[in-house]
Amino acid sequence: MQIPPRVLTVAGSDSGGGAGIQADLKTMMALGAHGMSALTAVTAQNSLGVQGAWELPAEAVRAQFRSVVDDIGVQAVKTGMLSSAVLVETVAELLAALRVPVVVDPVGVSKHGDALLAESALDAVRTALLPTATVATPNLDEVAQLTGVQVAQEADMRQAATAILELGPRWALIKGGHLPPGPGQEDGGSAVDLLTDGTEEHWLRAPRHDNRHTHGTGCTLAAAIASQLAKGETVPQAVAAAKDYVTGAIAAGFRLGAGIGPVDHGWRTRDAH
Repeated sequence: MQIPPRVLTVAGSDSGGGAGIQADLKTMMALGAHGMSALTAVTAQNSLGVQGAWELPAEAVRAQFRSVVDDIGVQAVKTGMLSSAVLVETVAELLAALRVPVVVDPVGVSKHGDALLAESALDAVRTALLPTATVATPNLDEVAQLTGVQVAQEADMRQAATAILELGPRWALIKGGHLPPGPGQEDGGSAVDLLTDGTEEHWLRAPRHDNRHTHGTGCTLAAAIASQLAKGETVPQAVAAAKDYVTGAIAAGFRLGAGIGPVDHGWRTRDAH
């Protein structure tokens, strides 16, 4: 019996099921990987926002990580919500000892504007976590938070990528989904991302879907990249495949509760029926 690629997510729990660990595991399953988890925080969260968050002790995160890696093994790791400097430094230390692809989603703010990263943890993300990353996947708000670079139009994304790469990841994926369509974009109807290692440059474009139910987009994209890397794909191949998957998930996003619903992680399965 063939064993699927094994991917570990180190992230927080979303009780509403749209983002965080829950989104990661759904994505991994949808893409044919075996998902495993090291929980960093528990949140009380729904379609309206984050009502509460409780961080796990560093020793609990370390124990989960070691349990998985030492027995089962991993072929890629994805990190998400690491809310304190202690957790960032703990996870960075664990990742530095691995020899597998690492996707760092430097989660700073939720879809609803709730802060998920303490200000005091930013330095640890810059100096300890990002240098472990094969790919870092910041959105424009996170770029500004980490580097001070403000992206107002597509042309600014190169400067953002350069600033992120200076912090140590091998590749930077600057997500331009928050850019307003307009004259600064070659195609006002597309969502554009820039993937670069400082030498190669890949501009990834996809239709911009008019759907407000996009909760979990960032987690889902990073988990999809990690899943594809675990299969042995190159970074450009993995990111292109992940963007295709996420674009379909956004298009199929559905209403839950009274606020912002999630992307549909199982859209390909439902399309097949």
